[in-house]
Amino acid sequence: MTGSKWKASEEVVRRFQHVGRALLLHDIEDSHSGNIAMRWTGEDGEEKILITATGSQKGDLYPSDICLLSTSETDFGYYKASSETDIHARILALDGVGASVHAHTKDLVFVTFDDAPKPNQPAPFIPVDPLGYHVLEGQVPVDWVAVPSGSREMTETIPRRLADHRVTVIQGHGAFAKARTIEEALYRLCIANHAGYVVRLLLKIGADVEGLRAKIREAPAAHFAYPPPDYTVNDDAICEFPEEDELIREFRRAGARIFESRISPFHTGTLSVRGISSMLYAPKASMPREIGGPLRQVPLKPDGADDRELAMHKAMYAAGNFQTVAHCYVPEAETLAHFTHPGETEASDRVIAIDAEGSFLYPVIPVVPPGVELETLTGLLHDYKVVIVRGGGVWGVGHQSLSEVLHHPSSVREICQYRMAAFERGLDLRKLEPAKARRW
Repeated sequence: MTGSKWKASEEVVRRFQHVGRALLLHDIEDSHSGNIAMRWTGEDGEEKILITATGSQKGDLYPSDICLLSTSETDFGYYKASSETDIHARILALDGVGASVHAHTKDLVFVTFDDAPKPNQPAPFIPVDPLGYHVLEGQVPVDWVAVPSGSREMTETIPRRLADHRVTVIQGHGAFAKARTIEEALYRLCIANHAGYVVRLLLKIGADVEGLRAKIREAPAAHFAYPPPDYTVNDDAICEFPEEDELIREFRRAGARIFESRISPFHTGTLSVRGISSMLYAPKASMPREIGGPLRQVPLKPDGADDRELAMHKAMYAAGNFQTVAHCYVPEAETLAHFTHPGETEASDRVIAIDAEGSFLYPVIPVVPPGVELETLTGLLHDYKVVIVRGGGVWGVGHQSLSEVLHHPSSVREICQYRMAAFERGLDLRKLEPAKARRW
């Protein structure tokens, strides 16, 4: 604030720091890139804009790296605000928007490049994975601008795009997201980059991405399972079983590993532990250590008010003797769910490990369509412990601990990485697969 120093609340500073570190850890920022902004009401009741300073290290923000600006006039404070401040101010002026974040979502940028003569209007990005399709509402606009950093053209283009979309891309630069909170903006950007990563991997294995997009346009319900639950805000500190210290630690540890290992994007996926008449449930399983996520205790008995994800956990416990359930959106698994062996016309119904540990633990990982019956899915989980649902993520079950069930999607990711690397080298996957796996 011009003329006098200001002090943001410790809570606000922590939120900026935690989101900044998550952006860096998820590799959608470099050490100094991007911006984080939000609307903020001071003690005097006046609404301001908080935004990270230009050149600040988002992964290691100090309170002095957060600028306080007027919502109606330029006010750079003691540190120069981002050169894209005007863009964020206009985004924050949109109805219902309380936060905006810009990130260098590299995988999404990679797959939205084109080499057409400039100026041009790039095609929008169409996700082919379930998270991207549902959360980003089927499409992300992409624009080329002559000066892709803080220009007047960007200031006009980006807010106009975000008036109708949740995320938009400036070609060769990165993505901007609008949201209610900076955590929700992080969620949308992580999912956008995840969607770009899946497309990038599909291209590496020779998949017909445009053909897949055409099929999705014709019949999206045939290609995707149910959408994830609506994102909730201001609930990440909730814990409904505070007396269970050991289980809380296990949920937090598993959630941090899911996020850090990119087993599922930020605040996606679910984890649960079965009790006698209730279950302990993490509806935002991918949880950075500092941000966390809600931990709920819910009855095992089905409830008509349950969202589809929670209902799936309850149904699995009702149908089997599982003690833990995990659901993650592993990008490599979604990719290989569309893999077709050379000379064949249909995607494979299984992933077979070619690495030593994977083939020892999981001779076969079934791949099923998005409309798979619950009875079939549960039966496969009994037999195989982990199942890939094409267009629906990876489901795993355990009989002991969260650590046990976490091992399944984590291993699936590594198994898929080995297979894709061998394919990229031009190796014959059939020759690398253990013969016994074909009989399972």
